[in-house]
Amino acid sequence: MIIIITGASHTGKTVLAQKLLEQYHYPYLSIDHLKMGLIRSGNTDLTPMDDDALTAYLWPIVREMIKTAIENGQNLIVEGCYIPFDWRRDFNERYLPSIRFICLAMTDEYIKCHIDAIIKHESDIESRLIDNDISIDGLIADNQGLIKGFQDAGEQIVLIDSEYKLSIALEI
Repeated sequence: MIIIITGASHTGKTVLAQKLLEQYHYPYLSIDHLKMGLIRSGNTDLTPMDDDALTAYLWPIVREMIKTAIENGQNLIVEGCYIPFDWRRDFNERYLPSIRFICLAMTDEYIKCHIDAIIKHESDIESRLIDNDISIDGLIADNQGLIKGFQDAGEQIVLIDSEYKLSIALEI
């Protein structure tokens, strides 16, 4: 089983990956760790701010890691924001039944009402550098873009709209 967890910044992707690791004992791959390893090692001239280019650069690598895990009968949680909206086109009927997709997004109202809590919990699993540029408007724009992109691609979104609960029931 492969579990892909994506979503906008600060939605709890890493927290959910950690909870699923603890519940199912599946290893997980942080796409952010892969990104930073490639950037810091000098294997790319991209920077952490090059979101669209990073998706195009990282997705072929992550996609083939997913295929390899499925072919080997291995479980894996893949967590990060560099998943293209049309990710399904890269997998045929051999692979798709082994993949569960979870996309997390916050509603505008949730962001407006809970901005302090969102910022407070940004380092619950991993220590982040303080993001002084985080803003309500930026979070709203990121979440709206993600919701539209994945909904237009036919994906379901787990909307965080009133109370923050990350309990996802998986059929495993």
